Formats: sequence, C-alpha cells, structure tokens
Amino acid sequence: MLDRRHFLKSSTTLAAGLYLSPALLQARNKIATSDKIRVALIGANNMGFGILRHHLALPEVDCVAICDVDQNVLERRISEVETATGKKPEAYSDFRKLLEKKDLDAVIIGTPDHWHCMIAVAACQAGKDVYVEKPMANTIGECDLMVDAKNRYQRIMQVGQQQRSGQAFIESRDLVKSGYLGKIRKVNIWSNFNYGLGNPVKPPQEIPEGVNYDFWLGPAPQRDFNPNRFHGSWRHFWDYGGGLMSDWGVHLLDMAIWVEEQPAVPSRVLTYAANVNMENRDRDTFDTMNVLYPKKDFLINYDMNGGLQSGPYGKPYGIGYVGEKGTLVVNRGGYEIYPEWDGEAKVPKIEAKKLEGMKESHNAHVANFVECIKTRNQPICPPEDGRIAALHAHIPNIAARVGAEELIWEEEKRSFKGNKAANELIWANYRAPWVLPKV
Repeated sequence: MLDRRHFLKSSTTLAAGLYLSPALLQARNKIATSDKIRVALIGANNMGFGILRHHLALPEVDCVAICDVDQNVLERRISEVETATGKKPEAYSDFRKLLEKKDLDAVIIGTPDHWHCMIAVAACQAGKDVYVEKPMANTIGECDLMVDAKNRYQRIMQVGQQQRSGQAFIESRDLVKSGYLGKIRKVNIWSNFNYGLGNPVKPPQEIPEGVNYDFWLGPAPQRDFNPNRFHGSWRHFWDYGGGLMSDWGVHLLDMAIWVEEQPAVPSRVLTYAANVNMENRDRDTFDTMNVLYPKKDFLINYDMNGGLQSGPYGKPYGIGYVGEKGTLVVNRGGYEIYPEWDGEAKVPKIEAKKLEGMKESHNAHVANFVECIKTRNQPICPPEDGRIAALHAHIPNIAARVGAEELIWEEEKRSFKGNKAANELIWANYRAPWVLPKV
C-alpha cells in the first residue's frame, strides 16, 4: 500500500504527462466511493491541467468533469484523464452547467485571471470548494468579492500560491521569524524572465475551429481574435491579467508578506515602471518595474525585468531577507545564508546554512487543499492571504497605468487617497451581458 508521503513524492513526476502508476491505481480502487473527493476542472489548457494532475496523484480524488471553451483542449484532456484513470469525466463548455452537478465536491479554476472571480463566487454559491490559481482575481474589488463569498457560503478556498507549501520557503520563514538573522531591515525581491517582454506583434486572425471566443472573452472587452491574447500569452494584457508583476509578483511578494508580524496590504507604494523594449512586441503590461513598499516591520524592494534572465546571486529570481546578522537568499531550488562578519570577534555573526535540490511544491499545496476539504480546516493560503498578495501586485500596476509615482491605499475605505484615475481601476467593468457577482 502506498502512503501519503509516497503520493506527494510521486506526484512530481506528473508534470510531463498524466501517468498514474499501477500501485497508485490499485490504491485508488481500494477507496470506497463514499470516501472519494470529486473534483472538476474549469480551464484545462495549461496550469489548470497541471493542478488536476496533482489532485489525481492522491488516491482519494476522482475527476468527474472538465470544462473548457476550446473543444480541442477539452477533448484532449478528457481523453488523457480517461486513459490514465479508466474513468471518463463529463465534458462541459459552460461552467454554469458544470456547477449544477450534485456529485461534485470541489472545482479547480485554471482560467485566465479575468474569469477567476465570477467562477469562484458561483462555485461557492453552488456549495463547492475552490482551488483557484493566482493571482486570485484580476482586480482589487474582485478579490474582496471572493473573500466575502468564501466566508458567506462557508467554503474551503485555496489560492494557488504554492510556495507556502514548499520546504525551502517554510524553513526560510521559520529562520527569519525565529530571529536567526537578527532584525530584518528589508526584503529584496527580483524576477527576471525573458517571457516578460510578450510576443512579437501578430495581425488579427480567424477564430480557430472549435473555440467559443466570445465566451473566452466573457466579461472582458470585445476584441478581434489574436493569438497573442489567447492561450499562454493573455497575461500581457490588462483585459485578462497583470503581466510579469501579477504572474511572479504575487508568488515572491507573498514570501515577504509571510514573515511580517501581522501581514497586511500595503498602505503606501512607490512605483517606477516602463516599457524599455518595445521592438515589435505586443503587450499592455510593463517589462521593467521597481516598487518600494514601506511596511511596518521592514522595507520590501521589488525589482522586475522582462527580457532578462540573470539576477543577483546568479539567480534569475529570488528573495533576499536582509538581517543584521546575515542575509538569507531563497528561491524554489533552496536557500543559502550569507553571514555578516563580526569585526571584533573575527568570526561570522551566525552560522552559514544551505538547503539545495528542492523542487516545485504544487503537490503539497494540492494535498493541503484536499485534506482541508475533509477536515474543514483553514488551508495554508486562504483568500484573505491571497488578497493581500494580489494587492501588492495590483497597486503598483495601477500606479504605473495612471502615471502615479506614489499611491496611498486606505484599507478601511477600500480606495486610493486623492487619485480618481486609480480608483476607477479598483473594479472591473464587465462587458454585457456579464455582470459582477453579488455576494
């Protein structure tokens, strides 16, 4: 019999394809139907299906339905799940019909960001638990709606900020909060990725066969079909996402927030943003940003460069907790502590430590979600925490869009102080007939 530790270890092999070992299939078959967790996937092309893979690596989870507006993707994913598990999920092209299913416990939301709020709220209203990819929503106001929906309908909601489940980040957090590094002065964050430039410009094209493009747009503005705004690259446009800042920003900034004494949204944000490389590139979002968040406990400094692939300490991305006794640098591969030198004692102020060979932690994050479905305990990244991280990304994006070097966020009023243009971007303007959910 396989134990849970083995499942968490083996599920990392699912990233390259949906394969379930004979031992795992045997274990799945021994679990009574009444003890199964029945999940459905909404948005099956990329990350959503990756998250489903990790769900299916747990023996108690069955996939009972998949929904996508691209019939090509839908048919392929249905076939992959049936081949791997021996059970064929039901196929849906409209998430609202899927949510009518009675034999359904939870949904995975892997759609573009502009759909997260509407689907998550509807799922909560239908009595389903929710695993939603990050950032949890495409606007500040939609984040609030999702928190309200989770609380009103008493659902389990896990936001896909999986670094909270990663050993390197958990150990780093413990070291920082234990005082090992001494007082933390600031947290330096950097993310340098080539894809942040967006794709080369392409002309509008015919809508691909089998794609319900109007439904894919949903509440976003009507536009001609362009592959640059579709699968894989939609996040470079404000209609659907927030660029490199909201894609990697929420992950890395979340790790700075996680070590605060009382994690909170930023009240003051200083932003520099530009599109430095505009040569034949198709995007709304920015390739270059520096953001300062003066927080109660320390300063957070975020440095982002699309089109670059190298950074401090030889790492394209990472987090540096700068303490009086040393600096801890961490990313998904592990961490290393660089001690400060004690000039009087002629010794390092603390012992150097290193953790290497770490991998992605989606598997542990998914396992935490499934466990919380059963226990009804709070997951490791509930929407309250997802909202805080999302606002750390949304506020500088808004500042850059309206040309504000400084924005003051008043949390009690849920608005920006003295900036009408910024306040107009707090909420999404849904395209008819779609309307913002009511909670």
